[in-house]
This record gives sequence, structure tokens and C-alpha cells, in this order.
Amino acid sequence: MPTRGCWKMLFKLGLTVIILVAIYMFYAIDTELKSTKVTEGFSNLNNAGQDTKYAADVVDELKTEIKTENEKSSVPPRESIHLAVVACGDRAEETLVMLKSAVLFTYIPLTFHIFTETSLMVHFQQQLDFWPPKYRQRIEFALYNITFPEHDGVKAEEWQKLFKPCACQRLFISDILHHIDSLIYVDTDVLFLGPIEDIWALFKSFNSSHMSALAIEHEDKAIGWYNRFARHPYYGEVGVNSGVMLMNLTRMRASPWLQKMNAFYKEYKLKITFGDQDLINIYFHYHPDQLYIFSCEINYRPDHCMYMSVCKPAEKVGAVILHGCRRVWFEDKQPAFKAVYQAFKEHYLGGSLRYDLLASITKNLAAAEPSNCGKVEGLFTRRIDSHLTHIDSQQQQQQQLPMDQQQQQQHKENPIS
Repeated sequence: MPTRGCWKMLFKLGLTVIILVAIYMFYAIDTELKSTKVTEGFSNLNNAGQDTKYAADVVDELKTEIKTENEKSSVPPRESIHLAVVACGDRAEETLVMLKSAVLFTYIPLTFHIFTETSLMVHFQQQLDFWPPKYRQRIEFALYNITFPEHDGVKAEEWQKLFKPCACQRLFISDILHHIDSLIYVDTDVLFLGPIEDIWALFKSFNSSHMSALAIEHEDKAIGWYNRFARHPYYGEVGVNSGVMLMNLTRMRASPWLQKMNAFYKEYKLKITFGDQDLINIYFHYHPDQLYIFSCEINYRPDHCMYMSVCKPAEKVGAVILHGCRRVWFEDKQPAFKAVYQAFKEHYLGGSLRYDLLASITKNLAAAEPSNCGKVEGLFTRRIDSHLTHIDSQQQQQQQLPMDQQQQQQHKENPIS
């Protein structure tokens, strides 16, 4: 028969088990609730129209929770560069290559805002989550369903079909991302050939009236589209190209941007050729003081070299952002552009930037059919080589520092690791 001491031991053991089970159930339920909230948030991002605002509220609520947790641990939430893109139809592949190029040359945290069709959301989610941890931890991303407003007699279907599918979504980003102050918008067919923070730094050049930044459409008026063919107002003498666009969303929300887009569409819809880019040109024709112009190497296109080299800054420093407009990534009209894209596409995250990526670009360019663009020395490689040389120099200087200073410097340059 069990003794009194034995009963006490059994009682304590049973009580311990009950307490442990209670603690486990508490954390399991709490985790399940948070997981459900996240799932509901992303599920509702897939819904159009009225559900978009609900999804945004859920995302904001989740961000508030994260911020609260960070404040509790005395760790401030990380600041990041915001990059937006609109991808529909067959543009998923080149979009992912573009995003890869954005993360390759930076240690700064990035937040991707991807506006896409519901059918592509799972694909983007899976591909980005499959990135190696070294790169996956550098990014956050959000997926948004394509949504267009219906206002003053203009139907959503009209915006959807204007120019290319979904292209006009960019016109309404300021009203959707109401919690974001500024971002860089790019077309799907661009490649970053250097640190994205160099582009982000252009916001510091804005004056008090600037709300956006673009490159002019042509350096040579003799081949300009707008000055020769446009049947609507446009910016300056040759218009602007909208493939790379810095957007101060806070200032855009305070401007008549959205109201004017609707009005300009109604007035010029039978006269515009390039959809959203034409509407942007019309707006800045009437509001030129709100636009900052950056130079051609930041939105380098085949037009800058197909006949002769007309972008002089790119001859000195190389292209900073390569814009493969008119599907040159996939066709043989501009073999040098196609060669560079192919190297980025085949590069695996984690490979050497100098001995894998840069070497592949150089090899592909040497094998490509001769072209005027291919003749511009260092156009596609100088920026990358300059960046890597700078990194090598920093690492050599760091190796000469005492160990404690090395660790401090490494954390400063790569705060994510």
C-alpha cells in the first residue's frame, strides 16, 4: 500500500503535468490565432474592390503588432527601401529576374510591393520564399490584387484595357499604399546594375514641390516620339519615360493627381498611344514644377544606343538601370540587351557576383551578334565592376582593423546578418 510520502510525490507530479499542459495549450492557441490572422490578411488581399481596404487594415494591424513587440524588446523596426511593380500575363519571369537584380547589390532591407493577378500570386509567393536565407531575410513582400477605381463615368474595365494589361495600376498606387511615404516604381523589364540605394538617394535631391522623378524620353529630338507624333500635351520638349519612377506618395496624395488622371483620360482617351505613360506626360505638362528629372543612365534603353550612343553619362559610369523595353530581353533585335538579361536570369542567388554574374555577362556579350549598343565600351559591365571593386576595397580596409572594430563595421554595413 502506497505511503503518505508516495501520495504526495504523485500529487506533485500530476500537478506539474497539468501546469505544463495548460502552458502548452495557451501558446498553441495564441499561435493559431496569429496564424489565422495572417492567413485571413493574405487571403483577403486576393479579393478585389471593397476587400482591398480590409486587407490593408489587416496588414496595418499586423505591422502595429510587430512594432509593439519591437518596442518591448527595445529594437526599433527596420527601415527599408520600397520597390513597386505591376506584373500581369506573361511578365512573371522577368519580374522575378528584376527583383533578383535589386537584391543582389545591396545589404539594405527591401520591401517589394507586387501588384498582380490572382492566378500569379501563389507563384510569386513560392518563388520568393524559395530564395536562400541570406537573401530571403533581406526582403519583405506584399502581393496586391489588380484593382481600378470607378469614378465620374470611367469604368474599371477601361483602365484595365488601356495600353498593356494592368499597366495603369501604377497611377493609383498612392491611394492603395496609404501607409507608405515613398517608393521606387519600375516596369517589369528592368535590371538593376548597382545598389538600389543609389537610386533611393535621389529623393534627397527633391525640392519642396517635387513629388516624382523620371528620365526624359529621348536624348535626341530627331528620333523623339512625343515631339514628332503625339496628339496630346507632354512634358518639356521630348516627354518623359515612365519605366523607372520615383514616387513620393505622401505628396501625390496631397496633389490633384488622382482627380486629374480621371479628367485627362476622359479628355484624351482617343489620342493617347502609350496609356499610363501618356497620362503621366499630360499631368507633368501642366505641373512641371512637381517633377524632378534624373539622367539617362538611370533608365537606359535601346533608344540610347541603337543608332549611335546618345547617353553620355552612361559612357562614363555605365548603365545604372537597364530598361529592356519592347521585349528586347527575348528577341534578337538588341542582342547585347538579351545577353545581359540571360546572365541575370541564369545567375543563382549565392553565386559570386564577380566570377559568376559579371563573368557570364562578359562572356554572353562577347558571343552576341555585333550591334551598336554592344559597341559602347563598358556600358553593361562598368557599373557592376565599379561596385564590386568598392566592396573589395571596403573588405580590405576592414581586415586591417582590430577585431572589435571589424565586428562593429560589419554590423554597420550589413545590419541584417
